[in-house]
Amino acid sequence: MVARAAIRITIATVADDGQTRSGRLASVNVGRPAPVGQWRGHTIQSGIAKAPVAGRVAVEGANLVGDQQADLSVHGGPDKAVYAYAREDEDWWADELGREIPAGMFGENLTTVDVDCSGAVIGERWRVGSVELEVCQPRLPCFKLGLRFGDGRMLRRFAHASRPGAYLRIVREGELGPGDAIEVVDRPDHGVTIALVADAILLDETLLERAGSAPQLPAELRDWMTQRG
Repeated sequence: MVARAAIRITIATVADDGQTRSGRLASVNVGRPAPVGQWRGHTIQSGIAKAPVAGRVAVEGANLVGDQQADLSVHGGPDKAVYAYAREDEDWWADELGREIPAGMFGENLTTVDVDCSGAVIGERWRVGSVELEVCQPRLPCFKLGLRFGDGRMLRRFAHASRPGAYLRIVREGELGPGDAIEVVDRPDHGVTIALVADAILLDETLLERAGSAPQLPAELRDWMTQRG
């Protein structure tokens, strides 16, 4: 069992006035499967198109209420229950692509502010509203991301940007909503981050052994990384 650092902190940044400001949930986004484009002569259904919703949203089972995935063989489930992406990364993409990036554009359920989702440690636990979530793996892009953006180059761009965002498990069910603080209540000390795992899988296989050492990774993914590394 990996030792954990004895910490209880709020993800935060220090503003120009010297005041500490907590990370927070900017938007909660849900969506149901809908046509996202054509692929090899077929109309593709996907739940990647998500939009902000107002008020409190229940988080239960392996999903947010009102959210659904189309292909459960590769999306959804306990280890991909909730997807978080940083507003700061969306702003980076807006500059990179020269287009507006609204909340939910990357298919994320939680759009965060002042939270480095890709720099989060595997196994890190977040308290948001009455919900507790555990960071467990990066988002690995598929062709549907290219359809969503109308750009077949997005898969390669997404991989090389090293801004994958974080999938989270639901540890404790509850409710959350826009404006909620995001508090880190537990963080393993192994130091393996979401970005490191994504880079190991997509960009540099020499990182696989190190990245695959995090015990909180999904077992199937960890075993694959260990065998390849």
